[in-house]
Amino acid sequence: MAETNSKTLKVLFVASEALPFASTGGLADVIGSLPPILKREGVDARVIIPYYSMFKQKNLPEISFMFDFRVQLAWRDQYCGIFTAEHNGVTFYFVDNDYYFKRMSLYGSYDDGERYAFFSKAVLDVLPKLENNEGFFPDIIHTNDWQTALVGIYLKQVYRKVDFRYRPIRVVHSIHNIEYQGVFDHCILGDVFDLDQEYASIVDYNGAINLTKGAVVCCDRLTTVSPTYANQIKTPAYASGLHYIINQYAFKTVGIINGIDQDYYDPSRDPDIVKTYKTVSGKAKNKAALQEELHLPVNPNTPMISMITRLTSHKGVDLVVAVIEELLQEDVQFVLLGTGDVGFEAFFKRLASNYPEKVRAMIKYDKALSKKIYAAADLFLMPSKSEPCGLAQMIASRYGAIPLVRETGGLYDTIRYYDEETGEGNGFTFANYNAHDMLFTVRKALTLYREQPERWNALADVCMKKNFSWDIPAKEYLALYEEIINLD
Repeated sequence: MAETNSKTLKVLFVASEALPFASTGGLADVIGSLPPILKREGVDARVIIPYYSMFKQKNLPEISFMFDFRVQLAWRDQYCGIFTAEHNGVTFYFVDNDYYFKRMSLYGSYDDGERYAFFSKAVLDVLPKLENNEGFFPDIIHTNDWQTALVGIYLKQVYRKVDFRYRPIRVVHSIHNIEYQGVFDHCILGDVFDLDQEYASIVDYNGAINLTKGAVVCCDRLTTVSPTYANQIKTPAYASGLHYIINQYAFKTVGIINGIDQDYYDPSRDPDIVKTYKTVSGKAKNKAALQEELHLPVNPNTPMISMITRLTSHKGVDLVVAVIEELLQEDVQFVLLGTGDVGFEAFFKRLASNYPEKVRAMIKYDKALSKKIYAAADLFLMPSKSEPCGLAQMIASRYGAIPLVRETGGLYDTIRYYDEETGEGNGFTFANYNAHDMLFTVRKALTLYREQPERWNALADVCMKKNFSWDIPAKEYLALYEEIINLD
């Protein structure tokens, strides 16, 4: 294969979601943010995702039909339409099939395995058509999480053997959260996944089909979304049972911290917040506006603690539940936004009812409201049990809401404890997964807020200036691509 400096490197990102088209979390942020940065570095980076019916009616960049064809998946012969749009200079492709993607939600259907097997087949089948139509045939396919794991498996085990055009393609697979692995019963290997028994060993793990395991085996490089998480998933405590295979393929594993879109998350020009600002002093009007909107006492001196999170135990919500009423004995306000386990949702609804002057719990997903909260909050709480990378702590920093996190995964890689003596650090951290360790750290932060406001504001300004852009991670990905492009 030719050296990358003699031609434009072509990378196709394959994902189940991407901003601004479809989003349930951090994966969409990554797929919406990284390709435009790579594009500026001279890479022909493109994205392909399913054409979910839920975003067909949204006010989004103009999406146009390209062509359609048939996709064979075992005994199925299904229509596949390809649509396209341009966003931030990046070409997006959308795989259309109402039978699989006209759903009320992205995930959670009984046939998710079949849906994303169809999508994976469609991704590979469309490549020669894109080459004929647009001259685009990828040097690298970058897959993400279990929903796209079959792309690498099909490519390496099937497509390379029947069509020489697929042989030079390299595969990078990213694990954004190893808890979700795509585990299925072996009985559907052929009927749903269209894989012969000779390939069973590729995906077999603990007596079941494990698509993430197959992706790890078949990819040329495996990435996770932070260096610390890359090491943690080699251990039983963090790998959700997959540590044996991660250790076996440790030689191909690398951790690259995510970034955030600092143009989108920019308090100096954010249209979703009440008052734009460049320093922490500008947060005051946003705090007052949110207090008024949420019918909380409008008091600039009462510290506002916020959480924007999925309400699940691995996000540390159980720690908060254990000690929140102790914390609420102090002069604080607690604002929570998120959805998740029904037990946690019910708890925070009751908490808001019991403490109407101190607590608001918005049990929903609301991107615009989340930015209002970042702009208003003084302290941002993120006490995760595990956190592959985390974006919320970076976004909070951008808006001058000082992060308080547990030292795990990407939280450890991005937030350093504030040292009052040296002034170094960009937040507050605690190590042990313990509710009262967290509470002790919260109280220490509140002491700084109340007794040394000048230092508090200086720390908040440090947080706002911290560079969490995609510039450095994008260069790391580019170096990774260039390293593998010439593998034998």
